[in-house]
Amino acid sequence: MRYHIQGEDYKLWDIATNSLLATLKKNDGWEKNAKAKKWLVCGLGPGEYSRMQSCFITKQIWDTLQVAHEGTTQVKRSRGTLLYSQYENFAMKDGETIHEMYTRLTILTKELKSLRKIIPEEERVKKILGSCQLLGKARSLQSENQRILPHSH
Repeated sequence: MRYHIQGEDYKLWDIATNSLLATLKKNDGWEKNAKAKKWLVCGLGPGEYSRMQSCFITKQIWDTLQVAHEGTTQVKRSRGTLLYSQYENFAMKDGETIHEMYTRLTILTKELKSLRKIIPEEERVKKILGSCQLLGKARSLQSENQRILPHSH
């Protein structure tokens, strides 16, 4: 959304995310506010659009959309804690290929990044290697147990 609005007029994004009523009273603030509002609401469905009609300045629309689509600060914090816990406990699942595991980790770290919890690439690589090492040890133990213990048929 940011790049779309900035492509129209770079100052519109600042109005959408930061402008207070006092700022709009300066220079061409009201015109910019109207343009920014147009860009924010043009892609909304009827339900969301009707909720935005009572918003006077673009920042109100932006804040309302942000809460509706991303949740409140408390919800984001809880979601971040849950996702980080999933990352900490991340391991390869039984029957999962390395590609499937990597895809699952990528999705998880992208969700964390969207909540401003960035996992460095070095840490992601360690997580994958650690998971593969655990899988290798488990397979080694399994084959050793099969060799030692006779199968009963």
